[in-house]
Amino acid sequence: MTKSVPRRLPATFPDAFRVHTVPQMGWFGTGNGKLLRLAADHGFAALVTVDRGMAHEQNPSDLPVPVIIMLGVRNRLQELQPLVPQVIDILSRRPRNRIYHLSA
Repeated sequence: MTKSVPRRLPATFPDAFRVHTVPQMGWFGTGNGKLLRLAADHGFAALVTVDRGMAHEQNPSDLPVPVIIMLGVRNRLQELQPLVPQVIDILSRRPRNRIYHLSA
């Protein structure tokens, strides 16, 4: 699941990955803590976001799913797309429920 990323970013993931945005799920406006619980309850493997504040708002030991924060200079598709292989690598390794920071 993705939060606050460009609308077209999920399409850059391989078909083997089920990627949905928060608005697609009807969860727009949901607080981060509840959003993480919803993601876990709906079987998502991780939450991918550009929300840098999430790392400071959540207790890493209480995360129900891994959180992957993509750090670009701006949150534009062309700047975040190069980070997708790193996201795929993390997801392919069955990540622990912790916060991962990715940057180019």
